[in-house]
Amino acid sequence: QENPYLFTYRNSQSSSSLQPPSTREASQERSLGTDIPCLERDPSDSVPVSVHQLRPADIRVIAALGDSLTAGNGAASKPLDVLDVLTQYRGLSWSVGGNGNLSSVTTVANILREFNPALRGFSTGTGKETTANAALNQAVAGDRADVDLQADWKLITLFVGGNDLCKFCTDPEHYSPENYARSLQQSLDLLHREVPRAFVNLVTVLSITGLRELHSSRNSTCPKLLMRMLCPCVINPKEGSDELKQLIYFNRRYQERTRQVVESGRYDTRDDFTVVVQPFLTNVNVPRTQDGVPDRSYFAPDCFHFSQKSHSQAARALWNNMLEPLGEKTDTQQMDDEIVLKCPTQAEPFLRTYKNSNYTYPSATASYGSQLLCEDRSPSSPPAASVHSLRPADVRVVAALGDSLTAGTGIASQSLQELGTEYRGLSWSIGGDAALGNVTTLPNILREFGGTVVGYSTGTGGHNESNAFLNQAVPGAQAEHLAAQARLLLRRMAADPRVDLGADWKLITVLVGDNDLCSYCRDPDHYSAANYVRRIQEALDVLHQQASAVPKALVSLVDVADLFPLRRLFVGTEGQCPTFMADYLCSCLFTGEEGSANVTMVRAATSAYQLGIQRLVESGRYDTRDDFTVVLQPFLRRLEVPLAQDGHPDTSYFSPDCFHPSQKGHAQLARALWNAVLQPVGHKADSFDFSADIALDCPTQERPFLATHKNSNYSYPPVQPSQQPPQNWGSDLSCPEPTPSSAIPTSVHELQPADIRVIGALGDSLTTAVGANRTDPQAHWRGLSW
Repeated sequence: QENPYLFTYRNSQSSSSLQPPSTREASQERSLGTDIPCLERDPSDSVPVSVHQLRPADIRVIAALGDSLTAGNGAASKPLDVLDVLTQYRGLSWSVGGNGNLSSVTTVANILREFNPALRGFSTGTGKETTANAALNQAVAGDRADVDLQADWKLITLFVGGNDLCKFCTDPEHYSPENYARSLQQSLDLLHREVPRAFVNLVTVLSITGLRELHSSRNSTCPKLLMRMLCPCVINPKEGSDELKQLIYFNRRYQERTRQVVESGRYDTRDDFTVVVQPFLTNVNVPRTQDGVPDRSYFAPDCFHFSQKSHSQAARALWNNMLEPLGEKTDTQQMDDEIVLKCPTQAEPFLRTYKNSNYTYPSATASYGSQLLCEDRSPSSPPAASVHSLRPADVRVVAALGDSLTAGTGIASQSLQELGTEYRGLSWSIGGDAALGNVTTLPNILREFGGTVVGYSTGTGGHNESNAFLNQAVPGAQAEHLAAQARLLLRRMAADPRVDLGADWKLITVLVGDNDLCSYCRDPDHYSAANYVRRIQEALDVLHQQASAVPKALVSLVDVADLFPLRRLFVGTEGQCPTFMADYLCSCLFTGEEGSANVTMVRAATSAYQLGIQRLVESGRYDTRDDFTVVLQPFLRRLEVPLAQDGHPDTSYFSPDCFHPSQKGHAQLARALWNAVLQPVGHKADSFDFSADIALDCPTQERPFLATHKNSNYSYPPVQPSQQPPQNWGSDLSCPEPTPSSAIPTSVHELQPADIRVIGALGDSLTTAVGANRTDPQAHWRGLSW
């Protein structure tokens, strides 16, 4: 109904679209030609054998791969001639066009012709990739008679991705960053395998959301209907919508994946080939006029493709990127800046590669191992009889209860599609993959003390699989599920011959609560602090009461984390994180304003949860025997989000959803947990910084045991009774002698207090009087209920 007609100029936009662009949109024309100030234009004395010693004048062949931007669609179209955008002005293309010369047409090919007039491969005129004048403005063709495939040095520019982003919302899985990177890699693999003597420019996809400004500008004469047809996934989403957030996320991930493909080092296996990422379009903005409105003169009539003006600027920026060393390349080039061509110098005469830039790629296979420098690693002699004299080497069994954090959700995932994988072998508190030198987990630390440790999980899979062993954590688990996990854990221990129930000391790590907090605002009664503590108590009671069947256990109860700092990952991260998933991951905390009712409510609940389980542990409820105790580890009470050098959150500590930790994050959690286990009660760390340099602590002669309240000489603070009021909690009733009605009333409107015979109540923890008597803050003092 909105657009029932066949598309014409007039009905695609208001009638004003037939008028010439307004003066507000026209900026001063920049020259389409360029002067080149370079004096050093000579080739190498002999044909170089290494791509890392390649001068501009050594390039004999130029080629390009890409989409309609590289094909030159609409580059020289007149301002109103939308249909002419179908014309491919290949001779004007920024990376490979060869019309005229540099004084009139700025392209990388024309710049290189100033260094080597015999350059071949550039395209001229107009036409498709199959026309003769397209030359090598397409995939490299080895059968051209004027190209010596083996001897000639080639410059190949690859730029693609805009069309993928324009369509990603129609099939996010097909257009995922991972599939985009896979396609790039397949193309580069083919070049690497088949083309010798090649320097490949891999240009990162531009920041595409700027197109929205051209569409939404009040003064814009762009064909808006056509823009919506060409790029619906960019133009159509509403401001602030999850769809727009997903676009920004995909855009950034395309750029990151482009870098990762190259930084893997897979294209640096021989000396005559390399791929260099040229990032100048990474943070490009829409050029503006002096009046501050989008400058349409930089675009073809469809307001999507580049005009010759932008092709000229892109050529200048790419050339400069090629001469900038890795680690110092421009990634914020603006199209309306004046771009002066850089020149090779005697000191730096080569096109820059990682090697001649003395640049080291970030390690693609980073090790997340640790060193344990402890000298005393011996067990107790004779064997420990008390949980308060338990050395690390005495622990024979490890186990864990919890949620997705302990299950290992997404630890080694490379994409959102892989987040369902549970990497239990890498889990901070219970994983046992590899060894401490490569994988930092609590069990791998304990294994360094020489004894045989069992119970840890390995590999991937769910909690029921054999390799999960005693890792009974389940993704999505809340406090109400913990008791069932505890019962299943005890059955697993009893049934497994590797566990000697009576003889083996067990270290059980418990952490749950994040999912309760993330659901709190939807049902504050169900997820109240009193209910949370009661559910934790029920699980700990299962372990404690079964201690006769499963004795010798130290339960390490990790305090619930304050998730509030993680909001920063979902607010203003410029596409680093999937902010469109905030509602799914933790709607009560990651959506809404910072001071909103939901956020305030969850922050208060977090403090109440933490205080509640502290009081539970300090009640002494679990210190009735010498072979069992519960120790609270409070290091997650205050989180600090890691920051990168640019001041934004460092997402390398997190999986692709920016909520679950990556292996890097799990390694840090494991180090902090180990140190907490050794820190005396009353002096334990109550904060955690993901990016801190955390060295593994060691037992000492003075403190050789896993810390408990008793071996820490720590006395739980007594429960302080309420200050005695000036009078008791009763009241005087000054009414005269209460008498009932002379006959049982038949109307509720004639009811006297003395007629009441039955009293009842419905409600929540307020009416059950939780904590009404401070001698037991967790009890339901119903007899005191108001």
